[in-house]
Amino acid sequence: MDGTDGMDGTDGMDGTDGMDQARHTDGTTHRIDGIGDTRRALGGFLRARRGRVAPERVGLAGGGRRRVRGLRREELAQLAGISVDYYVRLEQGRATQPSHEVLDALARALGLDAAERRHLATLAGAQRDHAPEARVSPLLQRVLDAMADFPVFATNHRLDVVAWNSLGAEVIGGLADPVRRDRNNARYLFLDPASRLVHPEWEDRAAEAVGQLRVSAGRYPDDVELAALITELSEHSAEFRNIWATGEVVMCAAGRKRLRHPEAGLLTLDFETLHVPAAPGETGLVVHVFSAEPGSRDAAALTGLARLAGDTR
Repeated sequence: MDGTDGMDGTDGMDGTDGMDQARHTDGTTHRIDGIGDTRRALGGFLRARRGRVAPERVGLAGGGRRRVRGLRREELAQLAGISVDYYVRLEQGRATQPSHEVLDALARALGLDAAERRHLATLAGAQRDHAPEARVSPLLQRVLDAMADFPVFATNHRLDVVAWNSLGAEVIGGLADPVRRDRNNARYLFLDPASRLVHPEWEDRAAEAVGQLRVSAGRYPDDVELAALITELSEHSAEFRNIWATGEVVMCAAGRKRLRHPEAGLLTLDFETLHVPAAPGETGLVVHVFSAEPGSRDAAALTGLARLAGDTR
């Protein structure tokens, strides 16, 4: 290994390795790791993930003299059972198509969850998927409208909200009015202060959005519109840049969210995600379905909002 590892704050890495430059409106630049280049994105993801692993967690000595956040490169290589030279080449984008065994070893050493393991495999693979052209069919819209008791909306891989029903438009910040709310969820969260009123758990929603965009960027590195969105958010939001730098990866799932509505107040809603393929074997749209516990105050509030939104019962 070289003698600069961990001594200059960059872990011995070139200051621009694995990063694309994005320019601020004032002419300054910051770095976005590996947009459009999966090899560089792989290096950025590995660096971010090893930076979050405390040495003590894997049986290594920590100590106050360490000048590297998380694991050093040689420590991760040792834990994964690979050579330091090979690991360095992975981080620098000079090694391609690592074996499944190497990826599994790295995933175990880094403590990756299922979503992060899948993202690691995507970045390490040779296949470059084309972004799906998922469209909202009349049938899908009819299904959303028929779910009148539930707030529902659909997003694509760029987090554009492409379809909704009346109750969904009312509950999720006024989707039906493009002047009231940007229809890209990530842009809305990071560039519209109103999103912090609608989402009292804004930090969680922001991390989810960045994690989903990172997954899409790894899966569709040639998507020009997606790259432009990530660059725009990086230019205008320090919070986006900070979350992106953590290497956060999130897959749509299920759970519970809190939303604030100007008429109904604070709502606690359960949500489920349903996937609509663009074509057989392809990813497409994600349908987000919200509901409230039957008989709860939140369920009564949804009923009132449905009337407000003009739904029929």
